[in-house]
Amino acid sequence: MALALFEGFGLELEYMIVRKDSLEVLPVADQVMFAVAGDYEAEVERGPLAWSNELVNHVIELKTNGPAPKLAGLDRLFADNVKEVSALVDPLGGRLMPTAAHPWMDPARDTVLWPHEMGDVYRAFDRIFGCKGHGWSNLQCTHLNISFHGDAEFARLHAAVRLVLPLIPALAASSPILDGRLTGLMDSRMHFYRENQKRIPSIGGHVIPEPVYSKREYQERILRPMYVDIAAHDPDGILQEEWLNARGAIARFDRDAVEIRIIDIQECPTADIAIAHAITCVLRALVSEQWQPVERQRNFATEPLNSVLLATTLDAEAARIDDVDYLTAFGIHARNARAGDVWQHLVETVVARDSGFSSEWASVMETILREGPLARRIVHALEGERPNLVGRFALARERLHDVYSELCDCLKENRIFHAPA
Repeated sequence: MALALFEGFGLELEYMIVRKDSLEVLPVADQVMFAVAGDYEAEVERGPLAWSNELVNHVIELKTNGPAPKLAGLDRLFADNVKEVSALVDPLGGRLMPTAAHPWMDPARDTVLWPHEMGDVYRAFDRIFGCKGHGWSNLQCTHLNISFHGDAEFARLHAAVRLVLPLIPALAASSPILDGRLTGLMDSRMHFYRENQKRIPSIGGHVIPEPVYSKREYQERILRPMYVDIAAHDPDGILQEEWLNARGAIARFDRDAVEIRIIDIQECPTADIAIAHAITCVLRALVSEQWQPVERQRNFATEPLNSVLLATTLDAEAARIDDVDYLTAFGIHARNARAGDVWQHLVETVVARDSGFSSEWASVMETILREGPLARRIVHALEGERPNLVGRFALARERLHDVYSELCDCLKENRIFHAPA
């Protein structure tokens, strides 16, 4: 039975497996899957959730086992499954680590591709793009899938998603450190996400998807050029699938959903689901034309939206947005605004008024709006080492270890990470 707009939700949360003592990446995801399936399966059903492999063998993905009718209650399900995976990883000498990037992983040295089922796909990606880099082997995210039925619903949803994408790093950035250094970006994962497939530009586009509003137009303008361009590098046709599309949100016509891909993973499932709920509430408001007609939303060009995304990738909630038309789309009538203030407005006027808004999600939103997204809190937690951290320089491994060990505890205990007062 087809699900209408917002009748089904899919969530996918990716976590790193690291060594308990050193927090170095530990490529044993296949051993975890073997422990529950008796074989090196790529996916194992666990009731309402499922576990699956990813490109690299130190990452495991937890996801809804088919569409869920609502987001409420998923945080507890994911938290329980995190505990189950943690119990299996523990005797292997490991633990689970959250955040969108390992702070000191060396991809050239530490990358181990998943070697079992689906391995031909990963080897093809590696051969064409080279996967021993941060943009491939050191990034973890949340994927949010939202159902639609037919072209009319797809058009409304896709127009709304394009508008919300640039604001997501202001709420969800969690990757300020790579190679043991501050990168100068709050969302370093997003920066490398852009670089992944530059060899074949049609695959990723400008991250913000083009303004297309029907299945036929999407296939002609986005999917077909991408399939044609990669064909010379993929003679066996292994990658000729919708998931090859690397835009920040992609249409999954195989399951009638739009999949948002640029949400950095957070410190615990409650934070992840709270952010997914906030994004969904804003999308509902846009689709219902709370601030402006859908026709106006459809007319936003890609480049201005991309400019806002670049700003929030750099500065997250502190990014200054001076696009009056863009602010107006969210009911803000000002010449400019901080991205964090935009979210303050959206939480107060839309998110907090939703009937499903739980006290746990309210606590997450309060923390993000007061202390900043997780990336900002991580940087603040490191400021004791060197005041007013700016620029790229090496951070003390011991201090990084302490902060990320605390983040691992937050994941296992499903609690929010707070920056020091």
